Amino acid sequence: MIEHNKKTLLIVDDDQDIRDLLCDAFTQKGYLSISVKNGSGMWEQLNQHHVDLILMDLYLQNEDGLQLARKIRETYSMPIMMLTGKGDETDRILGLELAADDYMMKPFNLRELMARVHALLRRANNSPIGINHVIEESHDYLYFDGWSLNLTSRQLHDPKGKQVILTLGEFSLLEVLARHPDRIFSREQLIDQSRGLETEVFDRTVDVLILRLRRKIEINPKTPQFIKTQRGLGYCFQGPVRAS
Repeated sequence: MIEHNKKTLLIVDDDQDIRDLLCDAFTQKGYLSISVKNGSGMWEQLNQHHVDLILMDLYLQNEDGLQLARKIRETYSMPIMMLTGKGDETDRILGLELAADDYMMKPFNLRELMARVHALLRRANNSPIGINHVIEESHDYLYFDGWSLNLTSRQLHDPKGKQVILTLGEFSLLEVLARHPDRIFSREQLIDQSRGLETEVFDRTVDVLILRLRRKIEINPKTPQFIKTQRGLGYCFQGPVRAS
């Protein structure tokens, strides 16, 4: 059985040809592929199925894919792969700010798209927002100032035990920083250690992810307690951090 067998993909695109192409290609690789043309169809499918990853067009007819991604992030943490016909880096940055995990430009290379989807699924842990937090003894954790970062299930819980939803990029970046408290990382080092060469990442992407992480874990993101900026050098996570 292949690793990604039985994973469910939800394809949201108003282009029937694109939907058919993607459904056929991913079905042949062992995925369960569901396609819809708009946001209402997407929500209907999310209510009916467990979806492991969403492939979404950035510019849907009469709808904004980024706004849909933001709404999805209020409840779900599954990866979102955004497809867009505009090659402007601004679209990628804006998408990151609104919760997409990866991007490809149309027209895309189907083999590369499938490789990226597989990489996202391999790292993913799809779980809805919840407040029940159980410490699993077999899991690896990092603890800092009442926060717990579950490295096994890839979940973050605040000091009150409530889960804080992180995208794959956010979690990967926080993991690298928290594993090495008080060590300064350049943007290039963070890109290399948190996401490697599996997707196209820009220096500006790191800054956006840092900003988003601060909004989620800092009391005052403008004067951060944990993720410090080292001007001209990069970023570091201020400890102490305890591992178990």
